[in-house]
Amino acid sequence: MKVICDRSALLEAVNTVGSVVPTRSPSPALSCVKLTATKTGSVGALSLAGTDAEVAIALGLSKVDVVQAGVAVVSADRLRAIIGSIDEKDQTLTIELDGDNCHIKGTRSRFKLFAFPANDFPPLPDMAQVTGGPTPPRATFNVPAGTLLRLVNRTAFATARETSRYAINGVLFRRDGKKLEMVATDGRRLALCRASLKAAGEGTGVTSAIIPTKCLGLLTRVAHDPEGNVKVAITDNKAFFAFEDGEGKEKSPRAVVSTTLVEGAFPPYEDVIPKDQDKKITAAREDLMRAVRQAEILTNEESRGVRMSFNNKDKSAKLFSRSPEMGESEIELALSGYEGENIEISFNPRFIADALKMVDEPEVLIELKAPNKPGLFKAGADFVYVVMPVNLPS
Repeated sequence: MKVICDRSALLEAVNTVGSVVPTRSPSPALSCVKLTATKTGSVGALSLAGTDAEVAIALGLSKVDVVQAGVAVVSADRLRAIIGSIDEKDQTLTIELDGDNCHIKGTRSRFKLFAFPANDFPPLPDMAQVTGGPTPPRATFNVPAGTLLRLVNRTAFATARETSRYAINGVLFRRDGKKLEMVATDGRRLALCRASLKAAGEGTGVTSAIIPTKCLGLLTRVAHDPEGNVKVAITDNKAFFAFEDGEGKEKSPRAVVSTTLVEGAFPPYEDVIPKDQDKKITAAREDLMRAVRQAEILTNEESRGVRMSFNNKDKSAKLFSRSPEMGESEIELALSGYEGENIEISFNPRFIADALKMVDEPEVLIELKAPNKPGLFKAGADFVYVVMPVNLPS
């Protein structure tokens, strides 16, 4: 194998693929990236692949000159470090496999990296094998990359990081005809975002799958073109996302991300969303974000809460926070609208800020019932966020 690559494009690709590869693994090949150079006529392409045995990615690179087709399997960490260390003035790099040695050359740099046998790298199924195999997926449909990115950004932040309830370590991905929604919860908050598809795709009925957060983070790194198409396939135990940025159905996807689904049953999230809130508050998103962040300054791990007092008479709110060893704060906030009686309720400010920074609507709607009942935050017609209140000492 011998290829000449654009240095910056190669580094970006190696960084993306390397984010999947585990730093330590009982299988040496799993700590590697697989480089596959192909050539059809005068057109060459380089594909980089990496996996941790659960999440996998195959990423295509078109800015290459393939002198000789072939396959090289090398350490992801070492390859990333080598490319990153080469002078940025080197616009191209040459990668050449000679037996068990992979040579990486810049203008004034030469590296020899030991390569692993190509057969040691685990095989990764491509989208054509999945959709054209003897057992069809449960569902196959298309979604714009920008829509998928919005769904991921507005939900993934609310997943549980460490819990024995494995099902909430991921995000529920649910397709019902042309309706698509993602839901995440950590037991103290719940984020739900909806979108509509242009076509229902293949597969009947409701299809649900729990996608691990590591895979979702990878999707955000790959979704470069918001207008690009993402073909999604859900099987009994895996999900596949093929990013089709190029024009023409005959062109191979730029990237394919696949993952093993999280096992378990996702909580009945519809039951968590309050239906009888009688206090409705409208606030400018940026103003509310600023007030919450200011109030958060004087909180600590023991008093991780901000008391929010809403006043109907003058359409205003006050945010109070206090830390015994640091001090206290009082932040005033003007509201755009208020329906209902006055109420005082306390929330973890980090939970509120996490949601506000993920939406771009100019205003948010807050629906409340009582100080000990969950709060409901809405942005636009497709985003719903439920937050449990916290108890603060008086």
